[in-house]
Amino acid sequence: MLELDRLELSIGPNRWEFDLSLDTHGVHALLGRSGSGKSTLLNLIAGFIQPDKGDIRWNAESLLPLEPAHRPVTSLFQQQNLFNHLSVRQNVGLGIDPGLKLNDRQIHAIQSVLDDVGLSGQETKLPGTLSGGEQQRVALARSLLRQRPILLLDEPFSALDAQTRQEMITLLRQLIDRHRPCVIMVTHDEDDAIAMQAEVLRLVDGRVVREA
Repeated sequence: MLELDRLELSIGPNRWEFDLSLDTHGVHALLGRSGSGKSTLLNLIAGFIQPDKGDIRWNAESLLPLEPAHRPVTSLFQQQNLFNHLSVRQNVGLGIDPGLKLNDRQIHAIQSVLDDVGLSGQETKLPGTLSGGEQQRVALARSLLRQRPILLLDEPFSALDAQTRQEMITLLRQLIDRHRPCVIMVTHDEDDAIAMQAEVLRLVDGRVVREA
């Protein structure tokens, strides 16, 4: 279970108070107006921002002492953060070794996850030669390769056209059913939440409200 226990944060005039428990396996869509703090909440969980008060726990253990790289969290953003001078295989491999010193087992794992996201045969291509949807699949493969139990999605479909968006939603839903992480997906589109079969959470006046 992911617990945000009386978590408080103030940045300038903005103040948030998060008190929330999420199931170990499940998809949760976080909706709210622009600037309401949706990405701020993800950054707190990932460890990029430290709260003023409260605690973040995963399966009863606090995440606050852990640096971002050591938290059981991986993130997928609207911008894929791919390196254009590295191949698809190398970009995915960064998920397990920033130095790309990969052993045979790791190379096999990379190939397996590329097969899962439908990129078999694209391993040596550079990101600039791929479509937007294919680039997002590379980023998704890198996230899955890390095998972290918490998956944070920050507007992952907003830059995609309608057809590619639907393909990515279908793929992501299949992979979530297989790997069963705890997913928090920031989106401005309620249709995405419905398509992902997600529990809807709304960020209103600095607090998360569960939709009945």
